[in-house]
Amino acid sequence: MDHLAEFLAVSVVVIVTPGPDTALTIRNTLLGDRRAGVFTALGVVTGQATWALATSAGIAALLVASEPAFTAVKLLGAAYLIFLGCQAVVAALRRRPRRGIEGPRRRLPPPVAFRQGVISNLGNPKMAAFFPALLPQFAPAGESEAAFPVLLALGLLFCTLTLVWLTAYAVAVARAGDFLRRPSVRRAMEALTGAVLVALGLRLATERR
Repeated sequence: MDHLAEFLAVSVVVIVTPGPDTALTIRNTLLGDRRAGVFTALGVVTGQATWALATSAGIAALLVASEPAFTAVKLLGAAYLIFLGCQAVVAALRRRPRRGIEGPRRRLPPPVAFRQGVISNLGNPKMAAFFPALLPQFAPAGESEAAFPVLLALGLLFCTLTLVWLTAYAVAVARAGDFLRRPSVRRAMEALTGAVLVALGLRLATERR
């Protein structure tokens, strides 16, 4: 744990870099409210914790080493991102506000937001490659028995930082509610975040390792 500061620095850079998890959190906050955004963040972190546990047990390394399995996860994750993105774009295009007032809408239930966060993160094979590449660098060398708790602790620390960051996103978007509730702005934001998710999904599907 002598290099905890280095681990935190790398983690912060990775976490604050916008990606599918950030786009999904913003989208779900727009479709629902702050709770939906927070539950999306909790889902993302649950997925990350699963990857952290798999890395600690050596399972993630096996997935990365298996080309068919890695490709399958990549394509499923990409398809899910594209599906969510298209869903947001279609919802935005279907809105027909009159006189600047948007009618009643169905809010995104927190359990659905949580599930989407979990599936989105577990469907991202980059997480399977990221944790095995990062965590072992900060584990005790040559001590396999001691490595497991250290790897898991570092993974959970990464998850905690992610939760704080994505929750802050959800709160910020929710606090801008008065502005974002304007029909034209809401439609534009939903369409934009949907397009971003589609683009990320396409990039993930076509990207080589």
